Amino acid sequence: MITYLYWIAVISVAVFVFWGVGRYLRWKAGLIGGLAVLLIGWLMYFFHYEQHFVKNYGGVMSIEVPKGQMHIQATWKDDNLWIENYNPENNTCIFSEYSKGNLLEGRVTIKNCNPLMPKAE
Repeated sequence: MITYLYWIAVISVAVFVFWGVGRYLRWKAGLIGGLAVLLIGWLMYFFHYEQHFVKNYGGVMSIEVPKGQMHIQATWKDDNLWIENYNPENNTCIFSEYSKGNLLEGRVTIKNCNPLMPKAE
């Protein structure tokens, strides 16, 4: 819900800037201003607010488990999400960090990891 409210606010501000600047100054300047508001809103969401909304306010986020791996668990460390998957082909557990904006993501691999999981068919 919070994600939808955020985007409604960003789009409303962009339309207001487009209409206000376009009507009183120039339409081209209004269009550029509105597009700038949308771009800044998207960058702020992608690099800051997405995981914050999900963790603290019940936002929406989806992550896919890589092919050939089995999901074990997920946990939060500060505002970053850590996912643990198991790869039965080479018997390793992989911890992958999903940080804000997908920058500086960590990855830890544990070799000879034998989790108590059913065999993949």
